[in-house]
Amino acid sequence: MLFIAIGLAACSAMFCVPTAWWQKSRWWLLGLALALLAAVAVTGVTVNGARRWLDLPGLFRLQASEPARLAFIVWLAGHIVKRQVQIQTTFMGFINPLIFLAPLLFFFLMEPDLGATVILLAVTLLMLFLGGARLRWLIVLALLAASGIAALIYTVSWRMNRVLSFTNPWADALGSGFQLTQSLIAVGRGEWFGVGLGNSLQKLMYLPEMHTDFIFAILAEEFGLLGVLMLIALFGVVVWRGFKIGQQAEALDRRFAGHLCYGLAGWLGLQALINMAVNMGALPTKGLTLPLISYGGSSLVTVSLMIGLVLRVDYENRAALALIPKARNRSPSGRAVQSSQPGWGMKDLLSPLRAGWTTLSTRKGGV
Repeated sequence: MLFIAIGLAACSAMFCVPTAWWQKSRWWLLGLALALLAAVAVTGVTVNGARRWLDLPGLFRLQASEPARLAFIVWLAGHIVKRQVQIQTTFMGFINPLIFLAPLLFFFLMEPDLGATVILLAVTLLMLFLGGARLRWLIVLALLAASGIAALIYTVSWRMNRVLSFTNPWADALGSGFQLTQSLIAVGRGEWFGVGLGNSLQKLMYLPEMHTDFIFAILAEEFGLLGVLMLIALFGVVVWRGFKIGQQAEALDRRFAGHLCYGLAGWLGLQALINMAVNMGALPTKGLTLPLISYGGSSLVTVSLMIGLVLRVDYENRAALALIPKARNRSPSGRAVQSSQPGWGMKDLLSPLRAGWTTLSTRKGGV
């Protein structure tokens, strides 16, 4: 409940900050991301063999890879806007953002956190593709990345064991395949309509990490196939709306906001998809949370920040659209009477509500 409150406050704060400020501050954010990851490498807390957290005294443990990925997506959106012609026409322009991506991936692999590495690399490719990068360059990079990931798996014994147990978890159901077999049992017990809210047996210490990485299996057990389809549909709507908001921002010549929405929506959808696939045995086990569902303060707050950014973009889109019919209302000097870029402040939170109430009142009046 504490992290939900922090997340709502963070979402509200992000909603009040103009996207133009994030574009101007993108280099500072990238530097902060690298500083956080370096601090984890030096003073991070180790849990289950992975050093991914910073212990903030009196507060909570921060998983630095979460805000670091968000900071890089903000930076990359600004970079695409500034260097889009080079990205589209020259190979060096295409490679340039990957040079800044490399240090983040290095720190992720040092933790180790292969899941965060895969997500950030995939989102980067998606944003470059939507930014107009040539398809053949993207295919070559994707093949190189897949080869590198395969080498990382093959050369590390415990990762290789995960892949082998994923292919046939029942061969060692009480050993390396225990977590996946228990997850599949939970999914199977849900059948069509589930066993009912709170009636899961697998969460009674049978399924490890049932409150974080494998919470989807518990949801499938308690709500069944119907509940799973509803959850997938909800994630689908959120991702679809994120892309639509980004598309609208681009149409209004707000390219930074558009590319930012593409990256955030892609991250949210891809992470949810991978988590669900892992729970159902379609992908090897990875430590990725289910956004907005899994227990974990860093993930919840970061996703709240992402949603706040997308809502801000949507609000600015609506403000820009509202000003288009009023373009003729200019001062004698030729300047527009009203700015198309909403400013700072908590009053921004109330503006959409006031606009909605005005519209509703007008409709009730029969106009």
